[in-house]
Amino acid sequence: MRFPKIFFSILTAILLLGIYLPAKGQILGVPNQTEFTDSLKKEFKHAPYFGLYKDNYFTVGTVVGARPTKHNSDVKFQISIAQRITKTTLPLNSYLFLAFTMKTMWNVFEKSMPMRDLNFNPGIGWSFPFFSKGRYAGKFTLMIEHESNGRDSIQSRSWNKISFAASTMVNEWLMVHSKFWIPIVDGEHNRDILKYSGIFQGGFAVTTPNKKFGWALTLVKRKGWNLNFNTILEFNWKIFPHDNQYFFAQYYNGYGENMLDYNVFHSRLRVGIVIKPTFFSEF
Repeated sequence: MRFPKIFFSILTAILLLGIYLPAKGQILGVPNQTEFTDSLKKEFKHAPYFGLYKDNYFTVGTVVGARPTKHNSDVKFQISIAQRITKTTLPLNSYLFLAFTMKTMWNVFEKSMPMRDLNFNPGIGWSFPFFSKGRYAGKFTLMIEHESNGRDSIQSRSWNKISFAASTMVNEWLMVHSKFWIPIVDGEHNRDILKYSGIFQGGFAVTTPNKKFGWALTLVKRKGWNLNFNTILEFNWKIFPHDNQYFFAQYYNGYGENMLDYNVFHSRLRVGIVIKPTFFSEF
């Protein structure tokens, strides 16, 4: 792993703040566990068919540890939506849905502002939320996904996944998540993508009980027995008390940030705005 020394300091600070701030936030009059669970049940059963899936963000930034230039600075944005297929819940309170995520790398500082790479990630999923003893225990999701950049010739990249994802909310402020996949690599020019874009991932998300601040860490394990991870570290700060728009900072360290340059190492810090789903984001 190629981590800057500051990474460990940031991670330590996040863990400490994740413990300290939620404890302080208990005096802010946030909903108790029963209210929180009831709200989640209503969300799963009666939420609009169409809504957000992963975080939707617009960020701008540059490399870490080098002089910024118009060639190593860019805009990165993501649009992610989901559409429920089933009108009512299936057995075990499960439901089917369609999801679509588009991630774009945009070289806005170069002449003519070209879109460097557009990554399309459609999929169909089957989710099982679990409740136990009046508490939300977590969710398991089985998905069939496709990801490609829509290009031809030597710049074409694509692969497919049968993915298994699980997440659990330890309480109102801590969510732990994991995901692994069975890859089906059909792209002629990205046969070695598992060495860079990984074979499974895991992480956690911490929020203060009033949802004003949040931190997330995701580690994507690349193929091999050594400790090689792609690291995504995020911070969000709610701008207005009753909206779901946040100031957003994202640090990416590793490979596989986009399909075109999946085998190129990136270490970039970007800031911008994120719109988050009501309760929790998918990863």
